[in-house]
Amino acid sequence: MSKTIGFIGCGKMAQAMIEGMIRSGLVKPDQIMASAKTESTLQHASSEFGIQVTTDNVEVARSANFLFLAVKPNLYGEIIEEIKHEVQPNTIVITIAAGISLDYMEKAFERDIKVVRSMPNTPSLVGEGMSTLCKNNKVTDEDIVEVIALFESFGKAEVMEEKLMDAIPAVSGSSPAYVYLFIEALADGAVLQGIPRDKAYRLAAQAVLGAAKMVLETGQHPGELKDAVCTPGGATIEAIATLEKNKFRGTILSAMESCTNKSKALSGK
Repeated sequence: MSKTIGFIGCGKMAQAMIEGMIRSGLVKPDQIMASAKTESTLQHASSEFGIQVTTDNVEVARSANFLFLAVKPNLYGEIIEEIKHEVQPNTIVITIAAGISLDYMEKAFERDIKVVRSMPNTPSLVGEGMSTLCKNNKVTDEDIVEVIALFESFGKAEVMEEKLMDAIPAVSGSSPAYVYLFIEALADGAVLQGIPRDKAYRLAAQAVLGAAKMVLETGQHPGELKDAVCTPGGATIEAIATLEKNKFRGTILSAMESCTNKSKALSGK
């Protein structure tokens, strides 16, 4: 890809995406420009990734073919007001914040603009991101193919209807945090039984990674895979029974509902 990638905002999520793009070889460091408020953030991005950096959001907006707005939702209005007359007509503006709708973006720019709404996640840093995208009617089929390629350079990407986007943080955007909590709990349980902490984390994390790959690569239902581990009268089914008695699945569903409700609140729904 020979186009310029711009990031307004260069926090953890942006850095994860930048790292993934460069590591994949899809783009070179000198094709990426990022802006941020603090010099320390820019110095880190420059030294870590070799990209172009600036404190001038307008400079990024003018030069980018793909412009990622990687700032907190409450800053979108301020940033768009600053750059809305500087973005080129064929630039594709890509949001990565929960609750920022296509309609909001179109109204904020006050002109025709190509917009893709996305929800990536932090495992993008290691090339295992899961991103969901939707686009407005100004984005062509050719455009979205290029956007998908960018996101698939650091994981997998799915295009969905916008009406489903508020539910995405709960299942893939925020869910790595739930999984980290699960891994931590598994490790704590292992430490309780005398396993050293460092080994406990490796055992737990690899088990989660392996289980996820089994779902993705075998195509089997998770319930089938679970059943295959549960020997009748064995230790695993005993553990499953305890989880069910303590509303393991119900608690996850409640957490996801809370996450979705918050996403809807952020988008004003």
